[in-house]
Amino acid sequence: MVVANGNVDMEEGTLEIGMEYRTVSGVAGPLVILDKVKGPKYQEIVNIRLGDGTTRRGQVLEVDGEKAVVQVFEGTSGIDNKYTTVQFTGEVLKTPVSLDMLGRIFNGSGKPIDNGPPILPEAYLDISGSSINPSERTYPEEMIQTGISTIDVMNSIARGQKIPLFSAAGLPHNEIAAQICRQAGLVKRKEKTDNILEVLVLCTILVWFTWRSDEVLPTCAKRSWVRRSLSALHCAGVRLASYNSSPYPHLVWELLALCLSLVWFTWQTMGVNMETAQFFKRDFEENGSMERVTLFLNLANDPTIERIITPRIALTTAEYLAYECGKHVLVILTDMSSYADALREVSAAREEVPGRRGYPGYMYTDLATIYERAGRIEGRKGSITQIPILTMPNDDITHPTPDLTGYITEGQIYIDRQLHNRQIYPPINVLPSLSRLMKSAIGEGMTRRDHSDVSNQLYANYAIGKDVQAMKAVVGEEALSSEDLLYLEFLDKFERKFVAQGAYDTRNIFQSLDLAWTLLRIFPRELLHRIPAKTLDQFYSRDASH
Repeated sequence: MVVANGNVDMEEGTLEIGMEYRTVSGVAGPLVILDKVKGPKYQEIVNIRLGDGTTRRGQVLEVDGEKAVVQVFEGTSGIDNKYTTVQFTGEVLKTPVSLDMLGRIFNGSGKPIDNGPPILPEAYLDISGSSINPSERTYPEEMIQTGISTIDVMNSIARGQKIPLFSAAGLPHNEIAAQICRQAGLVKRKEKTDNILEVLVLCTILVWFTWRSDEVLPTCAKRSWVRRSLSALHCAGVRLASYNSSPYPHLVWELLALCLSLVWFTWQTMGVNMETAQFFKRDFEENGSMERVTLFLNLANDPTIERIITPRIALTTAEYLAYECGKHVLVILTDMSSYADALREVSAAREEVPGRRGYPGYMYTDLATIYERAGRIEGRKGSITQIPILTMPNDDITHPTPDLTGYITEGQIYIDRQLHNRQIYPPINVLPSLSRLMKSAIGEGMTRRDHSDVSNQLYANYAIGKDVQAMKAVVGEEALSSEDLLYLEFLDKFERKFVAQGAYDTRNIFQSLDLAWTLLRIFPRELLHRIPAKTLDQFYSRDASH
């Protein structure tokens, strides 16, 4: 039955917006099957009205002649074939975006759930995003400082990179992600200066220019931006003054870079429980970072199908903040394993031929449509850096979700259960961890000239220490050489002093490198084969000038 609220051009076979159908022929899991539909379009949005008057949204997944398969975002409970009507809108799914979304909390469909006022959208954007021309991409070359030594020194993250956290059930990936969110900022080296007044005047001019210029920011965004800038300026002024007599003048410019280049966050959760959601909200509010965060929540009791659109809504918001508002956005997606399970559920409902472990054969392509939205664009000031979090079932890194994710992304950070069981936080195992873009984001002019050499030497010594530890379990400590004992000492101190740090303990990259040198001095110079002699001359001595 067709309710005549619109017209159909029978010759062209196209649907005029407003036509409502009462031709539901079946329901399969999160899917609704419609018959006798004229001209449905792939990915078209439909409005579904139930018999009790409630409305839901869906999206066309498959078209076969006059038959359409629609996935319902809010679930199919209560849908029948007698009273349910379906209206085709002729539009793809779009989400409203605005700078006012910073500091707000939304559900998985992009609707505010923080009891705040409605968002006044500055644009409506397709959640699928626009393809980035590869020739217009800019290679990531600036390091994001997370304050975590194992990441900053040995797996440095570049601005515009996509690098996941590989975790498992019961491990503190949520705490690590929240810590990154609290501490993340850009590292930018400048010329040395002792003129603090010059620094503060530069910040003040920047704030004044932003307030006066109509071209820099949208009108509705100026007031909140200036408030944040003045707050950062005040904090920077106090801290800069305290560093005026410091023997480390690079800290002055490091703080200025933090004031001028704040990192903003789009945080998106899929299938998390209420406890996890409350943890994130409470953490952001207590440490004062909530005004820099946009939070999208899809809880475990929310419709599974909603998890498919939640990361796309979050990334669309991030693209607007990055490419239109010129902000450096860090997108944290948790948990991508729940997203993959939602894909599997839809695939099973469509009766598709399953792939490995029941996941659809197109999951690699689908994941790529999410991960590849990170990056930088030529001529745009902003950037998008992605840190997806996924939990490996049974700690199995060969599971399809982490396996395919590793092929798409530019490295991984591995959270280890053995380190966690030994009460080491954060339990990041550096040996299976990797950052493929690290080499372009570190070194002289970006972090410090010894960064790459120190990282390589730490990796080598830690790997040898692990081998010696395994050999000790077989032959006993008495059979080890004096050199082997040095590696065992390094292994123990590396995990207790370098890997381990408090959840609220932030180390800048220079502090982390100095700590690494403290550990490397356990060995005589002759055993530090991966560090050039010139670098050893400058940094190996305990009173070396940095």
